[in-house]
Formats: sequence, structure tokens, C-alpha cells
Amino acid sequence: MHIRFGAAQLEAIDARLKGTRTIANWLIYVSIILGIALLAQLYSLVPSWLFYSVLAGWIAYLIVGIAVALRKSVAYPLSLALAVLTLTVSLPQPEHYMFGLSIASLTFITGSMLQVAVIMSVGRLLVLKHRGQVVQRSG
Repeated sequence: MHIRFGAAQLEAIDARLKGTRTIANWLIYVSIILGIALLAQLYSLVPSWLFYSVLAGWIAYLIVGIAVALRKSVAYPLSLALAVLTLTVSLPQPEHYMFGLSIASLTFITGSMLQVAVIMSVGRLLVLKHRGQVVQRSG
């Protein structure tokens, strides 16, 4: 009886994992696409050293996106770290709030909300994966 309950529990977690993984994947892919728009806007707005710093971060996100597409398990913790790092670096900057209502401010707001969504979805995915491993070990 305990084994059946464990199997049912594992199937439920697997079903939630699939949906959560799909959402996390798409949020990561959209972050990469939005990064292209950000880079295009930043090119003429910021000093070259800052542009290349953001470009390096975008390349890191692109590599994570490729790892996600290849279903590499390391991609999700890395995407979580990049999303947290992105918010940590960008949110405290007062310059990001001085654009008024413009394409640049909309890109910043959208990007920030997207990073929060990545953090939430990837965090949920990692918790569900951990629960599935615990159920497998106990079953």
C-alpha cells in the first residue's frame, strides 16, 4: 500500500514538474529575447564598458538558455543565480527610474518582472524536483 501511494505521489509530482519546467523554460527564453532589445537600447545610452558588461551577462544567459534546451540539469540553478544577480545589479540603480514613460523604462520594468517570474518558476521547479527525489528514495 505504501509503495502505491509513493508511486501516485511521484506521478503527481512528475505532472507538476512537466508544466513548471515548460513555464520556466519559456521565461528563460523570453529573457534572452528581451535581452536583445535591451542591448539594442543600451548601445547608444551607456558607456561602452557598461554595454560590454551587460553583453557579457546576456551571453551568460544565452549559454544557460542553450543548456535549458539541451535539458542540462545545471541550467536551472544557473538561471536562478543569473536572475537574482540581474535584479541585484539593476534594481538599486536610480538611473533606471529616470527614463519616465519610454521604451527603455518599459523594457526595464518588463525585464525586472520577467526576472522575478524566472526566480519563482525555477525555484518551484527545483523544489518539485527535490520532492520527487525524496519520494523516490523513500518509496
